[in-house]
Amino acid sequence: MRTRFYLHIVGMLCLFSISAAAQEFTLKGIISKKSSPDRVGQVLIKDLNTKVMMLSDDVGWFTIKTRIGDTLLFTKEEYTPLKVVVLNNSDMPVAMQPIIKLNEVKIVGQTKRQELNEVMNEYKKQGSYYNGKPPVLSMLSNPLQGIYELFGKTPSRARRFARDAKSELEQAEINKRYNIPFVKQYTGLTTDTLARKFMNYYTPTYQDIKGWTQYDLIKHTLKAYNYYKDSKDKNELESLNSPTFIQQDTTIKLGEGPVQFKKPDQTKP
Repeated sequence: MRTRFYLHIVGMLCLFSISAAAQEFTLKGIISKKSSPDRVGQVLIKDLNTKVMMLSDDVGWFTIKTRIGDTLLFTKEEYTPLKVVVLNNSDMPVAMQPIIKLNEVKIVGQTKRQELNEVMNEYKKQGSYYNGKPPVLSMLSNPLQGIYELFGKTPSRARRFARDAKSELEQAEINKRYNIPFVKQYTGLTTDTLARKFMNYYTPTYQDIKGWTQYDLIKHTLKAYNYYKDSKDKNELESLNSPTFIQQDTTIKLGEGPVQFKKPDQTKP
């Protein structure tokens, strides 16, 4: 009888320990550069077990809901990704290793901008000196050239090409930072198709990309994804491209732009 009693007690203690270990709590920590007192801010922290993601603040402090035994992944550009197992609920110090960069090797070749400039130069050789947009002074000094720039076929083509080239260059800049691998990494979407569907719903503007840091881009992408994920009808959201219940993020710092969402077409029934 005593043996059974002791086994029962041991079993209850084991179950209690397992239950305690599985309880979720808020872990606090600080991230610094390895072998240095320098803090590392704007680090993405992801619980690989629960898929919860958080960003550290500018001076490296972070909090995240997790459980004992879970694995946290710390990632930031120019640093080696780091995995840390949660062993207890004490504050966690994290040291990240900077990536050692080799000397840059420049490869000489034509960029997209150079290619487009060459085409514009060809238009100039055909007589369109102002890409179809003559300044006022040129109209006064050379009226015939000014009229040609405004109404000629070649300048008209030059204007259209310049407009399309500008859009193409801006889209290329967006694609450098906001692309399928980026979306999959920070949203947890597992396939290119799912990532592309979300990108059809939300893509930052060129002005956003120019003004935002990587931290800003991650923050706004996660905000947009949370609205997208919690919506019951994602297909409708993709067509509308803007749920009307989205409000401006009041936590954004001065100088940052709010997430840009297109308004739904009010003319549709």
